[in-house]
Formats: sequence, C-alpha cells, structure tokens
Amino acid sequence: MAGTIRNPIEWGYDQLHHLADGFGASGRALGHIPDALHSAAPVVTRIGVADIRDALKHGYEDFGACRTDVIFLCAFYPIVGFIAWRAVFGAGMLPLLFPLAAGFSLLGPLAAVGLLEISRQREQGREVSWATAFDVLHSPSIGAIALLGFVLMMIFFAWILSAELIYGLTLGPAQPVSLRDFMQAVFTTERGWTMIVVGMGVGFLFAILVLSISVVSFALLLDRVAGIDTAIRTSVRVVTTNPGTMALWGLVIAGGLVLGSLPLFVGLVVIMPLLGHATWHLYRKAVWP
Repeated sequence: MAGTIRNPIEWGYDQLHHLADGFGASGRALGHIPDALHSAAPVVTRIGVADIRDALKHGYEDFGACRTDVIFLCAFYPIVGFIAWRAVFGAGMLPLLFPLAAGFSLLGPLAAVGLLEISRQREQGREVSWATAFDVLHSPSIGAIALLGFVLMMIFFAWILSAELIYGLTLGPAQPVSLRDFMQAVFTTERGWTMIVVGMGVGFLFAILVLSISVVSFALLLDRVAGIDTAIRTSVRVVTTNPGTMALWGLVIAGGLVLGSLPLFVGLVVIMPLLGHATWHLYRKAVWP
C-alpha cells in the first residue's frame, strides 16, 4: 500500500536482503571479467580549469542535496583514520603515522565508488539515499571494480612497505622512544631531512600512479560495461591528454585531503563526498560519449 510507514525491522531486513543479493551478483560478476576485456574505448576530450570549477560546483550541489545521507555513508573514513592513528601510537610505530595518513589518499578512488553511484543516479533523476551507494554491487562491471580496488590496495601496501624501508635506511632501524624524540630527529637532523625528501619523492610517484590509473576508471565502470583494461587505458589517456588540468585536479585532491585530515580526519566527512561527487562530473566532461 503506497505511503505506508514501514517499521525499522522490516526496512532493515529488506536492506540486508538487497545487500546480500548484491554480494551474490558481485561473486557472479567476478567470473565474467574476461568477457569485458578489450571493450571499445570511449572518446577522451580536452578539459580546463573551468571544468574543474564546474565539477566542484556540481559536486557541492550533490553533497547539499544528499548531505545527511552522504555524511553517514562517509563517516567510516575518519573513523578508520582515527583507529589507524591510535594503532600506530599503541604499537610504537610512530614512523608509519604520516605514511598511513597520506596513504589513505591512494584508496580515495575506491572509497568514493558509492558516491559516484549516488551522483550517477541523481543525474538520471532518480531518488537517492545512503543505500543507493550499495547499488554498486549490482553493477554489470562489479567484477572489474573489485579487481581495480584490489590493485589500489596492493599499491597502498607497497607504499607502506616503501615508507618503512625509507625510515630504516635513514633514521632507523630502531623505533623512536617518544613522539618528541621522533619529531626532533625528523626536523633537526640531516638524516631526518633526507627521509622527508626521499619519502615525499616516492610518495609523489605513488600518487601520480594512482591518479593516472583511477581518475575516471571507477566512474567509467559504473557508467558502462567495460573491462578493467579499458578503464585504466581511458584514465591514463585523460591524464596524458590534459596533463596541466589533471595536475591541478591532483593538487585540489591533495589540498582537500590535507585540510580534511585536520583535526583527526574529521574534516574528511565533508571533503570526501565533495571530491567524490565532483569526480563523477569531471568524468562526464572528460569522457564521451
């Protein structure tokens, strides 16, 4: 009966049922990844600074229209960051504190997949809510999305191992006694400055890699049936076709994540949905048809 107010238990059961169906569809889709490989590549267009501004504007509109839903959806990001912060201090692994915080940006494209789906459906005029993000599990390209997410996870772990190696070759291998001693060693010694310069250089290379392979990949996979190879090639073409614009977009992402990380990653509750929604609109401008 239309307009009936459903009780929370019934509503929750339906949502869990849909989620279970989604995971089932995901499992089936993983077996069909080869079928979508070498799919036709879309046309990549040139974009400029005005397109970034427009994408951010539309991203803000999406965020404003779904504010409470999206904040609830993205609350896990600062929670995970806070847990990692506490884990590092508790485990006496201070040298990995900054690499972990910075490394979350490498997983940003994966964390934003649900936001892309919300923007995609809102663009089509559909009614959206936080549960809309889980419609990703029903995507025909969910197998490729999962595989690309796994690739980003491997890159994240490679970054953490690299950061640990850099610390071991500069200030290590012994762990610092306290935060004060660690900060003093980092900022007042030659070895500390070496660690900063080398670490930032290596981190920059990881950031370029992730931006190149994922700037529009997840959005493309949600928008059409495509293989992971097509998605990555298209993303790389967007970057090589628009190097200046993509460099600026990378700076916008980096600056936003830095601001959002203060204090204790809480600001990411706003920054993450804004950038996630904006990424969908940037994809729309950079990839045709």
